[in-house]
Amino acid sequence: MFGEEGRAYVYLIYGMYLCFNVVCCPRGVAEAVLIRGVEPVHGMEFMEKRRAVQKPEALTNGPGKLALAMGLGRHHNGIELFHDKSEVFIARDPDWPIVKEGDPRVIRTTRIGLTLGAELPLRYYLKGNRYVSKIVP
Repeated sequence: MFGEEGRAYVYLIYGMYLCFNVVCCPRGVAEAVLIRGVEPVHGMEFMEKRRAVQKPEALTNGPGKLALAMGLGRHHNGIELFHDKSEVFIARDPDWPIVKEGDPRVIRTTRIGLTLGAELPLRYYLKGNRYVSKIVP
């Protein structure tokens, strides 16, 4: 998490699940965004081989599930995420409008699965998206 911005921070929790984060600040500043869930657009057939599920949204609707479905491992820690030649990368979808602060499609709520800082409103997800890991009222 203290690494270079735009890189992956992958770590093990509970001795069994991997979490995938995007480092957001310059080297030496600990700040990252935990990716708790994604809506798969490509590669679902590969994800389904890694995670046999009844409902498609169960493939990636949690940080551990997401890492398993996408085949993420500790070896992905530190990789560059904004370069299309990287094994894992983040790209902008030209068919999806840029989401800005105050956009009614975005739900902002408190964080989950923590003891420290759980009251902070630092969790965001798209309203009505079925790939959200947990809906907080």
